[in-house]
Amino acid sequence: MTDTATPTPITLTELVGEEQISAGVRSQLFALFSEALNYPSESLRERIGNGAIAGALREGLEIVDALPSGADAVDWEALQSPGDEDHLCVEYTRLFDAGASGPPCPLYGGLYTDARMKTMEECVRFYNHFGLTLSQEQRELPDHVLTQLDFLHFLCFQEALALQQEGDPAPFRRAQRDFLARQVETWLPKLVDKLSAQNASPFFAGLIGLLSAFVASESQRLAATP
Repeated sequence: MTDTATPTPITLTELVGEEQISAGVRSQLFALFSEALNYPSESLRERIGNGAIAGALREGLEIVDALPSGADAVDWEALQSPGDEDHLCVEYTRLFDAGASGPPCPLYGGLYTDARMKTMEECVRFYNHFGLTLSQEQRELPDHVLTQLDFLHFLCFQEALALQQEGDPAPFRRAQRDFLARQVETWLPKLVDKLSAQNASPFFAGLIGLLSAFVASESQRLAATP
């Protein structure tokens, strides 16, 4: 995804106040989930294996009070113990890429509806409204989970930026609320169920389960935000 108006660089150290920091951390969390759900390259497998991904997710979720409750709610060990070198690659292909009639656990939200074209068109309208277009180089599809997570990352980033510059964060909050309700939250729980039916590896089952819980928490928070 590319931005026709490149946002001003911003870091967490520049943010002050609870709302700014919350928006910045939520932006980073969506980016982290997007990174972790890419095909597991060597560098990504290293970040998973050394605990960098799991540690950053846990810290961020604690900051925004979105960490699932209960001692056994999240299998953090599974999120940083992906198995042998090839395991993640094989499992990613089995779950998300392979299959004569398509993968058993597709990462495309539109495939969980009866009207995929309508789903993709709605996604594009969301993206275009904020000056975003799909990257031609990466051949992104508008309903893929990585595209949707990148959009939520962008919206939270813009919310933090608006708060920092004493602007109006409301349009970005409304977009987050509507996009989660109309898109991500409609299909992500179904993906969790499919992963369970496929006996997915603890890493992918745990990662997407954690993402689904974060999305549900975000929807509740935004619904209660004036």
